Amino acid sequence: MVFVNTHKCIGCTLCKQDCIVNDIVMINGKSHIKNETCVKCGHCIAICPVRAISSDDEKEYSMNEVKEYNDKEFSLDPEVLMNFMKFRRSVRLFSPKDIEEEKINKIINAGKFTQTSGNLQDVSYVIVKDKIQDLRKMVLETLNSQADNLLSDETTPTQIRMYANMWKDMYKNFTENPDGEDKLFFKAPLLIVIKSNNIINGALAASKMELMINALGLGTYFSGFLSRAAKFNPEIGKFLQIGDNEELVACMVIGYPKVHYKRTVPRKDVNITRL
Repeated sequence: MVFVNTHKCIGCTLCKQDCIVNDIVMINGKSHIKNETCVKCGHCIAICPVRAISSDDEKEYSMNEVKEYNDKEFSLDPEVLMNFMKFRRSVRLFSPKDIEEEKINKIINAGKFTQTSGNLQDVSYVIVKDKIQDLRKMVLETLNSQADNLLSDETTPTQIRMYANMWKDMYKNFTENPDGEDKLFFKAPLLIVIKSNNIINGALAASKMELMINALGLGTYFSGFLSRAAKFNPEIGKFLQIGDNEELVACMVIGYPKVHYKRTVPRKDVNITRL
C-alpha cells in the first residue's frame, strides 16, 4: 500500500492533481490514498514537497531506492546528450575481457527504472554468460535449416539469399571449429535478452539499457539473427525461459569494444509530417 503521513502533509493537493487513476482524495485538508485503483506508479511519492507519502511494501517497492532531486546529480546538458547518442555505434568487435557484475547490475537497473504502460513493470531479463555456446549452437542450427528453405525457393529476394548463404557459412564454421570465427555473437562475453508481455515496454527498456551500456564504456548491438531464429524454433524460447504470454523483444550482445570510433556518422534527413 501507499500511505500518507498526515502529520507531514501540508494539503497542497499536488499528489491529487497528479494521480492519473484518481485514487487520492482530500479529507480534512489532508491527502488520503484509497489504494483502490492505485497502480503504484510512485508519482505521489515523487511530487510531494515534504516527503509525506511512502510505500509500506519494502519487498517490492523499497523506499531505500528513493533519491531526492538535486541539479548536480540529475540534470544533463541536452547538447551533450545529443552528441552521446550520435556517437553511439553498434559494436561487433569485442575484447575477451569479462564484464564486472557491478556494471551488469547497472545495465539491468536502467531497464528496471524505465517506464511501462500502466506501471505493469512486466519486463524481465535473461543474462547469458556460461551458456552462450549452447545458445549459439541452437541459433545456428535453426538459421542453417531456414537457409536451406530460402535458397530452394526461387522467389526468395536477393538480399535474403545473401543472408541465407551467410547463415550456412556461419553454421559450417561452427561445426568445424566451435571456438573459431563467430559471426553471430562475435565472441562477446555477455548476452542480455529482454522479454515482456508488451513489446513496447520491452523496447523502451532495451533503449535505456543501451544508453547505460555505452555510458559504462561497453559496446553492444541487437542480434536480429537470434530473434529470427527464435520465431522458427520454440526450443530457443524454452532455453531462454520465454513465458507463454511473453515476447522476446531483443537480444543485446555486450562486451568491451576492441575498437574506438573517432567521429559520428551522417544520416538521411528525417521525414516529418506536421498536422
